[in-house]
Amino acid sequence: MVLIGYLAFLDPPKLTTGAAIEALRDHGVVVKVLTGDNEKVSRAICRMVGLDVEHMLTGDDIEVMDDDTLTEEAKKTTVFARLAPLQKSRIVTLLRKAGHSVGYMGDGINDVAALQDSDVGISVDTGVDIAKEASDVILLEKDLMVLEKGIIEGRKTYANMIKYIKMTASSNFGNVLSILVAAAFLPFLPITAIQILILNLVYDISCASLPWDNVDEDYLRKPRTWDASSISRFMLWIGPTSSVFDILSYVALYFWLCPAIVGAPFHQLTDPAQIALFIATFQAGWLIVSMWTQTLVIHMIRTPKIPFIESRASAPVMLLTIWGIITLTILPFSPLAGLLNLAPLTWPFFAFLAFVVMGYMVLVSVTKKLFIRRYHVWL
Repeated sequence: MVLIGYLAFLDPPKLTTGAAIEALRDHGVVVKVLTGDNEKVSRAICRMVGLDVEHMLTGDDIEVMDDDTLTEEAKKTTVFARLAPLQKSRIVTLLRKAGHSVGYMGDGINDVAALQDSDVGISVDTGVDIAKEASDVILLEKDLMVLEKGIIEGRKTYANMIKYIKMTASSNFGNVLSILVAAAFLPFLPITAIQILILNLVYDISCASLPWDNVDEDYLRKPRTWDASSISRFMLWIGPTSSVFDILSYVALYFWLCPAIVGAPFHQLTDPAQIALFIATFQAGWLIVSMWTQTLVIHMIRTPKIPFIESRASAPVMLLTIWGIITLTILPFSPLAGLLNLAPLTWPFFAFLAFVVMGYMVLVSVTKKLFIRRYHVWL
């Protein structure tokens, strides 16, 4: 026999594998390898990309373990070699039952069961058809850093979604509480139905920019889980803070600002025109106060840090919130004022408004610190 040459099979790791694993680790994602290759090849490849290969389990080891033992071993083992397809699926299922969110990436027939049993199945466009059909996500680029980008975008989406839910729930709760208090003590409605609709319309347009808001880097460093109880806690803590200043505004408008404009306290008025002017002035004042506090709370709630200084909102959020404040502030001076039963306000009101805004921001900041200290979480 004459030696002509050697035939070699070369399948090195992708150049971005090591960086992708490190990036995922920095964002709280643990990377494990489940492969059908033998343990020697698996150890060599995994060592090349920076994975821990000291403690490795094979399919034979797993076969003799019960579910409880395998669950504990799976938590601390990084590399599993010489696995059958159903063994991959079993590990994925047990990790999910242990409370972990599991994403599985595979491109072959042997990966189909694990792809289906994972929370998120990931394949590549060069994978076999059945693997792609079983996947939730198909990578079109030959760059594993796409995984990091996907995780970051998913966490941004969750962060901006929970911002809107918490700020809207707390704001609506505070407004309802304020209206109930006003209805119990005032001889007229503090705000009409059409005024509420206008307030909510402008506020919701301001919130429409939240999907494009910035998210703090430290918030993106760890995975988050949905917790409905945190929304109710948040609503009960933050909602009443706006009611404090709503009630303060009621008192100021009823006993000081409106009588100064009309010329007499409400209980002394007999002229229907003066009564209508008093009510229109009161409703215009509370509409503006409500819009300012509701809009500013967007910036207070969107971050656990100090807004505008340590954490700034994105340009769309800044522009739309400024637009919302300006729109509602000038509404009593516009041609629509008569249609909406609003009356113009004088400069003492705006001096009072500045006091309310500063006090409200201070109170929310203090409440935020106490909430974080109590529950160790904000969003």
